[in-house]
Amino acid sequence: MARLPQLRQELTLTPGAATPDGAPTWMLHDPAANRFFQLGWPAFELLSRWPLDDPLAIVEAVNRETTLTVTPDDLDALVRMLRQQSLLVAATAADTARLEHHKAAQRTSRAMWLLKHYLMIRVPLWHPMPFLRAAARHVAFAYRPASWLIVAAVAMTGLVLVSRRWDEFVHTFHGYADWRGLIGVGIALGFAKVLHEFGHAFTAQRHGCRVPTMGVALLVMLPVLYTDTTEAWKVAARKDRLWIGAAGMLSEIALAAFATLAWSLLPDGPLRGGAFLLATTTWIATLAINASPFMRFDGYFLLSDWLDMPNLHDRAFALGRWWLREWLFGFGDPQPEPCSASRRRFLIAFSFATWLYRLVVFLSIALVVYHAFFKLLGMLLFCVEFGWFIVRPIWRETQATWQRRDELRWCRETRRSALLGAAAVAFFVVPWHAGVSAPAVLAPQRAQGLYTVAAGYLADQPPPARDGQRVRAGDTLAVLASPDLEARLAAATASEALLHWEVDQQSFDERLQQQGTALARRWDATRQTVAGIQAEIAQLTIRAPFDGTVQTGDDPPAPGTWLPRGERVYDLIAPGGVKGDAYVGEDDVARLKAGQSAVFVASLPELAARDCRIDAIDKVNVATLDAPSVASTYGGPIPAEPNAKTRQLVPLQATWQVRFGGCDGEAGIGREVNGTVQLGAGRQSFVGEGLRFVAAVLQREVGF
Repeated sequence: MARLPQLRQELTLTPGAATPDGAPTWMLHDPAANRFFQLGWPAFELLSRWPLDDPLAIVEAVNRETTLTVTPDDLDALVRMLRQQSLLVAATAADTARLEHHKAAQRTSRAMWLLKHYLMIRVPLWHPMPFLRAAARHVAFAYRPASWLIVAAVAMTGLVLVSRRWDEFVHTFHGYADWRGLIGVGIALGFAKVLHEFGHAFTAQRHGCRVPTMGVALLVMLPVLYTDTTEAWKVAARKDRLWIGAAGMLSEIALAAFATLAWSLLPDGPLRGGAFLLATTTWIATLAINASPFMRFDGYFLLSDWLDMPNLHDRAFALGRWWLREWLFGFGDPQPEPCSASRRRFLIAFSFATWLYRLVVFLSIALVVYHAFFKLLGMLLFCVEFGWFIVRPIWRETQATWQRRDELRWCRETRRSALLGAAAVAFFVVPWHAGVSAPAVLAPQRAQGLYTVAAGYLADQPPPARDGQRVRAGDTLAVLASPDLEARLAAATASEALLHWEVDQQSFDERLQQQGTALARRWDATRQTVAGIQAEIAQLTIRAPFDGTVQTGDDPPAPGTWLPRGERVYDLIAPGGVKGDAYVGEDDVARLKAGQSAVFVASLPELAARDCRIDAIDKVNVATLDAPSVASTYGGPIPAEPNAKTRQLVPLQATWQVRFGGCDGEAGIGREVNGTVQLGAGRQSFVGEGLRFVAAVLQREVGF
């Protein structure tokens, strides 16, 4: 090149932090875009001689005046970088055309812009530098060591006092389990985040950085505060950059320390409740969100400064992609950047951990978006979130590998990848997966609970039946004595005897003759009353309806025990035979049919598995669960809730009842047993199962 292009006059060049191997660096700042570029020693020496305006003279001056050896190619590469980043003055028509082409390439529709940025949209609200300069002297105390010694003492004191009243502290949360508590948590978090952002801003201003804006960022439409501290990169000392990055979290921790002590000292009331919210929500939010290095929050910048690696994510991702391509295909590409073996291993592991973390986060956000809106919009946003942030990166990496397919050759890596790919296809695509696992209840073929029909105490003669006693149909198991029924029977018997005498004397007594047939009808009614009471008393005798074994439960009633009406006294189990009920979801019921195998595995380890067969499958899904033990209300696996009117358990998802029996040898069991049954079903692949699940969700949510 004959002459060098001119640099933009507003660019600034300041010393930067040394690289891990000790080489000096410089930071080139573009104030228009508020971007920073880290330059090495050769680039700095070339830029410092730019006014020579002669490429050959600049190269010769660098080689003559320093220990470096540079070539015109190095200068050409620097010029290309400056031109690509729009750091040169646009002096020709070609430069203008290039800028217009770059602008056109960056221009997108509003829908595409929203698609790319709706996860995080920044809205600058304030230029805080005049306020920060004016208020700096008022917050200078926070940067003295004595202040943090006081914070540490306050934190220790507060924790000691809270530990002595830990139960009271924990149960304070129950007073905020309503909408007022949510408002309180929002106010506490808002106050803590304002303090957090001002911690960053004042610390950055103290170390000579300009804070151009503070404002609100919409994180998946949830407003959060932000502070632009990009100029922290121009701070040469790593320790100072670490203080800038940690200032927000340290501010919240200090606030939590004082709030914890305040909770211990304040009386019950709104102030104490506010102290509790500040003491709990601040440090939890700090650890859960800000301290994470996997997203671009404070933890990321702290780790980046600690490792002295700007653009940590991009550099780690480049190493991760390089390692993955080499491990899978053995392309033989050079390492993206030179670094030690230990740092390379750390960055590769960090990249995979970040990808896994983001996969979980983006899936969670997609589910939140899906449930936060009405059906159609929620499903559309879920697809956008899942496709853009999860499927799109995988697809782009697959495309990049496919474009290099001509470079593939058989080697150890490609053979290993082919074997792993074939195994994955066999596992997910080949229909080898068979059987349906479902919660089930195994019970005796014939069993009946025996209840009291009226309140009374248990008589000692005859002796009540014992647990495990074998009885025959009609045997007396227990007799209840009811003083109320006996008193009613005595009164009714006396009344019946009197009316009987009056009926016999009616033909001889003129007064009785005046009552006519009414007297006989009253006598008949009284006799029926006596017979009814006698029948009720007869029902107080509990008899075995069939041959079987008596079960009395863990606490059998003793003679003389008062039993209320409707009390379950015994369970009678007939010998031999079992029956089972399994509860299957709508995705699997179509694969089942009568006659298929069923293997029941009890939840009790001492019981062996039972080989059975499917007897019948209900044609419609169950409206209520007859076995409460399988409902989530009682710790079971099927989501259910009680009906507000009938209190019966209603399943929250479509569930079919599958009945099975014919279990090996018809050996009976003494009571109901919960467990899991493996039902024989047609073979299918995991891919097919997943596609059917997606189709069912689409059909249900869209309402086709």
